[in-house]
Amino acid sequence: MTAEKSSKSRYVTGLRAVEQLLASDNTEVRRVIAEYRTANPRVESLVARAKDAGIDIQSANRARLKQISGEARHQGIVAEVRRGTVLDESGLRSLVEECLLTDAAPLLLLLDGVQDPHNLGACMRTADAAGVNAIIVPRRGAAGLGPTVSKVAAGAAEHLPFAAVTNLGKVLDWIGDYGITRVGTSDNATQSLYSIDLTAPIAYVMGREGAGLSKAIVRRCDILANLPMHGEVSSLNVSVATGICLYEALRQRGSELANAP
Repeated sequence: MTAEKSSKSRYVTGLRAVEQLLASDNTEVRRVIAEYRTANPRVESLVARAKDAGIDIQSANRARLKQISGEARHQGIVAEVRRGTVLDESGLRSLVEECLLTDAAPLLLLLDGVQDPHNLGACMRTADAAGVNAIIVPRRGAAGLGPTVSKVAAGAAEHLPFAAVTNLGKVLDWIGDYGITRVGTSDNATQSLYSIDLTAPIAYVMGREGAGLSKAIVRRCDILANLPMHGEVSSLNVSVATGICLYEALRQRGSELANAP
């Protein structure tokens, strides 16, 4: 569903997502395409901000905006961006090495085949808020970056390092070689998330909606953890579970967020 001009250029839709792009210093916005003669004051405000920033402005009707972005719910505005944080496996390895040198406890997030772009976008938004160093997904059989992901992520998808890799299992292998603890989540795990030391370098591995982690991925995890469930439901949405896991790591690491009243 991603509408791309090249591997480094794509489209982002939605008022909140474009607003976050214009407020960020980490993303190059090439142009903004807005609904012709819009009656929406928020669109007008964003167009004015883009003009002040020297960004090229173009007008189009709603049908053309849908055609350009590949997204029907574009809210009358589309931004074309150059994204510099999409990594191949070599770039991911370099980033991990740099993180281990500069960060006492890097935090990685691997998503094993999450297919719903809304879930991927929500995971990215939470990961950005939690200070995750990179998100890693399989190249095939999973949601990739696209307009829906960007809209849900509300700006996080444009600057959070993101790697789509050919073989997630092999990436987990070399991540383990670097001494990073690989923590998988599973309803069948006997150990609670809250009993695990998350202050060391951690790579969380979250499973696909419904199916959870594949067997090949489970075998590569150092620890399997569950989230205590006390109600009638047996599992949580993957983006909700991701948020709980990431913020438990922040709590254990003495994050200012965790200590806030």
